[in-house]
Order: sequence, then structure tokens, then C-alpha cells
Amino acid sequence: MAKKILIVEDYRFLREAIGKKLREDGFDVSEAVDGEEGLKKTKEEKPDLVLLDLVLPGIDGFDVLAKIKEDATLNDVKVIVLSNLGQKEEIERGMSLGANDYLVKANFTPREISEKAKKLLG
Repeated sequence: MAKKILIVEDYRFLREAIGKKLREDGFDVSEAVDGEEGLKKTKEEKPDLVLLDLVLPGIDGFDVLAKIKEDATLNDVKVIVLSNLGQKEEIERGMSLGANDYLVKANFTPREISEKAKKLLG
């Protein structure tokens, strides 16, 4: 069965580019455009992995990450933060909240993001 990945990203072009590559690589992909929708879909769909932007309308990615990690029913959900916030403090905060990895958007192509997802999901 295909691994399920939820992309939480408000920038449509990037969300679609990453989604297209992940689908080509055999993942079952769903998308959310803001933190609230991302959290709702995480609870409903229980994806294997959430690709999470931090700067989102409404609830920001840090809050979404904290809520996912606080929810005992979502313990198995892995999270890769995908953000343009690349300062050491932001990366440390993301990792301390329970992210499995932290990628600065500018440094990664959709193909590299898909490779990271494959490694993380075994």
C-alpha cells in the first residue's frame, strides 16, 4: 500500500510541484493550504508523513507541529518541516517540537524532498 503524505503549504506552485513529484514516486498525496486544514486532515487521514511549512495563514506550522506531537493518536505521524525560515533558533525549535527533519525550501528540489520522504518512511 502506498505511503500517505500530507503537504501543508500555502504557496500553490510549490505545493503542486512537490505533490506531482511525490505522486510520480508512488506516494498517496493530499494537500492542505493552511495550518487549520493541515491539522484537521492529519487527524482525519493519519498520514505517514506531513510535509509542513511554518509560515501559514491562521495557525502557524510550529503550532501545528506541537499539536500533532501532543496528540497520542498521531504518535506515528512523521513530520518534515519545509520552510524558508532557516535560522538556527527556528531549526532548533522545530526539531525540539518533534520534527523528524528540517529542510530549508530554497536548498531542496521536489526530487530531493521525495528522496528524504522515501528514506524517512523506509
